[in-house]
Amino acid sequence: MKYVYSFLFIAACIGATVACSKGSKGDEAAPVKDSSGVIVDTTKTATYDLSLLDRCVLFNETPQVSVTARQDYQELSGIAPSHRNPGLLYVHEDSGNSNEVYVTAADGRNAGKLVLTGITNRDWEDIATGPGPEKDKSYIYVAEIGDNNSVWPGIFIYRFPEPDLSAANATTVINVTTVDKIELSYPGGPVNAESLLLDPLTKDLYIATKEQGRSTLYVARYPQSITSKTTLVALDKLPFDLLTAGDISPDGTEILVRNTGQIWYWKRQAGETIAAALLRKPQDAPYARNERQGEGLCFAVDGSGYFTDSETKKYASEKVAISFYKRK
Repeated sequence: MKYVYSFLFIAACIGATVACSKGSKGDEAAPVKDSSGVIVDTTKTATYDLSLLDRCVLFNETPQVSVTARQDYQELSGIAPSHRNPGLLYVHEDSGNSNEVYVTAADGRNAGKLVLTGITNRDWEDIATGPGPEKDKSYIYVAEIGDNNSVWPGIFIYRFPEPDLSAANATTVINVTTVDKIELSYPGGPVNAESLLLDPLTKDLYIATKEQGRSTLYVARYPQSITSKTTLVALDKLPFDLLTAGDISPDGTEILVRNTGQIWYWKRQAGETIAAALLRKPQDAPYARNERQGEGLCFAVDGSGYFTDSETKKYASEKVAISFYKRK
């Protein structure tokens, strides 16, 4: 009999160890279900007051503004830095526009475009760059997550390696023929979103929804499936109004999110998850409010500051431009 007890004791220890290993990411590991299989709401709610924030003093208050050489893209919705081609940025337009990612220099110079062959632009709302499946490669992530009427049963993240743009100019056209399609869905049904954040430390993908007076943070853990639809996991309930973009710094230590009128900043603590960081009170980051419909946001690849861009379609007098808030 003692052998049976010994076996049960060892089995219990092994089971506990496995459970702890699987749960190493805590409430971010997987959806929690009750006995009937219904997903239980385990999201945590941020309690800070956005009207009582400290000012972030790490960046210049006044941006360097560069008018882009191309003025024909008027519905810019995202911006991301190239890791492979320092000094270049990727931008794109949103719903109903072309299936193209435009390449521009930080000074506004036109450096061509990438055409995603076989992919349509249903509503591309954000873009990110960083690590992916293959080591030592940088990837571009295009987020087709816009859904103004909350009707689409699935959303997509299109992922592909960054091309070599060392010789790129205004006439450069690169056809991207191999694209990973990461299909995602929300556990509670369709919702609108415009903010994609890639954690370079884990390669997890985060989406923050665009809703009035609130935003829910969801995650798709790495490795994300490219053969079946993945249900996102809800993590945080946040008090932000109508978020339009977000980004995590290339070294994984800083976080930004924005709407059309404000930018918020977090310094991530050592060992801290993205969800835990966003539950802490942010700082009010510099924003000159020089964009009538501010949409894009990203850190510079070298950490020297952050960029923003804006839609201009509704504002005939506004030039298409990129603003850069330099780190002090």
